[in-house]
Amino acid sequence: MYGLLDVSASGMIAQRTRLQIATANLVNRGTLENARGEYDPYRRREAVIAAGDPDRNSPFGVHVHRVMKNDGPLRLRHEPNHPHANKDGYVGYPDIDVGTEMVNALDASRAYQANVQAAESTKSMVSMALRLLA
Repeated sequence: MYGLLDVSASGMIAQRTRLQIATANLVNRGTLENARGEYDPYRRREAVIAAGDPDRNSPFGVHVHRVMKNDGPLRLRHEPNHPHANKDGYVGYPDIDVGTEMVNALDASRAYQANVQAAESTKSMVSMALRLLA
């Protein structure tokens, strides 16, 4: 019984991570400095989901295999008076699209809800099976 619920639980954990990453991307879309105050623009992150549960050595369920950081080009804005402007007056901002992150957050939320429903259905079927056996 618990193995069946573990599949849904692993999906919920993976989707929660995706939602946290999308939220972090949105919150940091204007972050230009690291914790030491140095110019180091935030880089968009993305979760890579893989099959199986390596913690339990199981082929069932899913897990976050890794979180990738996008090291692509920054979005340049012409702000010659900005303290982080380059010699041409451009400042590199994180390349984060609000629409894309909102779609990712919505997708993760819906996938989380689907896993909750799957867990509820599993619990209901197991409960019915136990009633039939009693």
